[in-house]
Amino acid sequence: MSKPDEADLEIIQENVSLPENAFRELNPGETYVPAVPADVKTPEISVRSILQGFLWSIIFSAAATYIALKLGQGIESAIPISILAVGFSVFAVKFMKRRASTLLENVNVLAIGATSGIVAGGSVFTMPAIYILGLESRSSFFQIFLVPLLGALLGIFFLAPFRRYFVRDLHGKLPYPEGRATTEILVAGKRGGHSAIVLSYAAVTAAIFDFLGPSMHAWAENFSTGAIGVMSSFTNKYKAVFTMNTSAAVLGLGYIMGLDYAAIILAGSFVSFFVLVPLFAYLGQYIPAALAAGAMPLAQMSADEIFSQYVRPIGIGGIFAAGIISIVKMSPVIIQATRQAMGEVARLVHKKGVSAAVERTDRSLPMSAVLLGITATGILVLLYFRFSVLAGTNGATKIALTSVLLTLVIAFLFAAVSAWAIAMISITPISGMTLTTLIVTAVALSSLGLSGESGMLQVLLIGGVVCTALSMSGSLVTQYKIGYWLGATPKRIEISNMFGAIAASASTTAVILLMSRVYGFALGPGHPNPLPAPQPNAMAAVLRGMMGTQGAPWFLYVLGAVFAVVVAMCGVSALAFALGMYLPMELNSPLVLGAAAAWFLQRSSRNKALSKARHGKGTLIASGFIAGGALVGVLSALLRFIEDSWKVTLIPDLTNLLGPWLEEWSNWLGIVMFLLLTIGLYLDALREKTPEEPVSDR
Repeated sequence: MSKPDEADLEIIQENVSLPENAFRELNPGETYVPAVPADVKTPEISVRSILQGFLWSIIFSAAATYIALKLGQGIESAIPISILAVGFSVFAVKFMKRRASTLLENVNVLAIGATSGIVAGGSVFTMPAIYILGLESRSSFFQIFLVPLLGALLGIFFLAPFRRYFVRDLHGKLPYPEGRATTEILVAGKRGGHSAIVLSYAAVTAAIFDFLGPSMHAWAENFSTGAIGVMSSFTNKYKAVFTMNTSAAVLGLGYIMGLDYAAIILAGSFVSFFVLVPLFAYLGQYIPAALAAGAMPLAQMSADEIFSQYVRPIGIGGIFAAGIISIVKMSPVIIQATRQAMGEVARLVHKKGVSAAVERTDRSLPMSAVLLGITATGILVLLYFRFSVLAGTNGATKIALTSVLLTLVIAFLFAAVSAWAIAMISITPISGMTLTTLIVTAVALSSLGLSGESGMLQVLLIGGVVCTALSMSGSLVTQYKIGYWLGATPKRIEISNMFGAIAASASTTAVILLMSRVYGFALGPGHPNPLPAPQPNAMAAVLRGMMGTQGAPWFLYVLGAVFAVVVAMCGVSALAFALGMYLPMELNSPLVLGAAAAWFLQRSSRNKALSKARHGKGTLIASGFIAGGALVGVLSALLRFIEDSWKVTLIPDLTNLLGPWLEEWSNWLGIVMFLLLTIGLYLDALREKTPEEPVSDR
């Protein structure tokens, strides 16, 4: 292909637009022509796009890892990365006097950089359980690094045969909410400079806010009614406590999540903390101490202790049941997508590996390469399990082969589920599917005689590979669709994801190790305030019960499953509700405030274009809050690590500096500052105007 000159690139950049049929179903005989047609010559991969992609992959991997460990929620990095990519293009033209990046170069930045959220989501939900279970002596950086990397490769190879089905055959039938938003950002490149500025100042604001609050203790990180003197007797008697986290990152996450989903999660929290915890405390008055957990009667436990020992397992059962429900609902999708993939394999066999020439925009990894990649990755997983984890175990080869078979089958079946969920609602039930994986593999490997620490570690690593594979397939289907709309080459998207996964895996693993040293993920010596790490703690609890010595609380798991089934029968998202039951309330309650701000901005004007512009600016601010809050969390952990290592003070504690007054009022100050930040987000977004309505909508 010949290289286009500067004039060609200017024409491509100026005239690009999405066709009228980009978001609707095609009429019979109608074909879709992307924004950059297949016959147009334009750079897709360049040094600038590769360097940008790796930079964002490393940065957002660190941010996504911190957010997942703190809040139990993954973050999607596609939107902020697309904004930054377009913003860099504007910067290159205005200040570096270089040509603007092409649309497809920005797609390549996205393909490399977006692996950050993928790998973090897959690795963070499982790998910290190694430290919770006390298995860190049996693992290393390289061993943990390999789990998300191998899982990401499997996710790419397993989704590749389904690409045409999800992207072309279902065109207009699946909404792809995040993919559509990202595509519109990339196409509206002229606004990218302004958008990048908004994203940047929001990130700086969140970084300062979260550094002053959670890091320097200028105010309480968690507001609690239990800390209010007049409510202490009520709290002690009924064990009903309302808590709310006050970090900017949580506020931004709630805005992006939306009111419906955030409200369902909070409803699950209300059931746990205002129904089940008080109920267990009340019944505990009539339960002898010998039947209670440990030596302490239920009535004497704190609300947090009752939640941790009795209510949280109910949430685990709910998450498991919600994953099963999702699989059942999506079984037609799995069957149809599998049939499509088998058709690709059949065509490969009949044509003896020779495929007809296809357009650039439909050119992907050949099926022979996909099958070879699955085989090679499967062999690597087998070698990893056999010689790194199971070395010295009786029947190691048989167990390793069984583990690989379970990994491949489960990842293949769930890949279509994850992709369909992302294409439909931009949310995939990875937690539920991973818990399902752990339970299935624990039962299977226990039947082979594997138990104890070796068994828990092996099952956990299988879950890590599967979890990352599902996370990758969910994100990759969005990138496929963005590429389909804009005219990118699928093969280059696939290859870029492979290389991006390397950087993201290294960054994610480094942050996990750092957080384990500084904060820890479970209460213990040297870790008085561990990161919540909700999913890893759930995984650890399941493994202790199934492969350890303490036994699983099956009654509580079943009770949670009943909750999930009943909620699903009412037409409510069982996974969202179960996550709310499982996660601490302080992580769920602030989500509704952020989501409410988004809801009001969407309805802030009779002019729909103006309301959309205001909500869009709010999305930029919220994305900046997530990125800034998460990154300062990682920075604070690094500074704490340096403090502990070098015995110096880098982050002063304002409570100690300003005396008891601040400590006494920090609870109220925290909620006030959080409300002011929420109002600030709303008012700043409300100032946004559209060309059609430059002055006022009133």
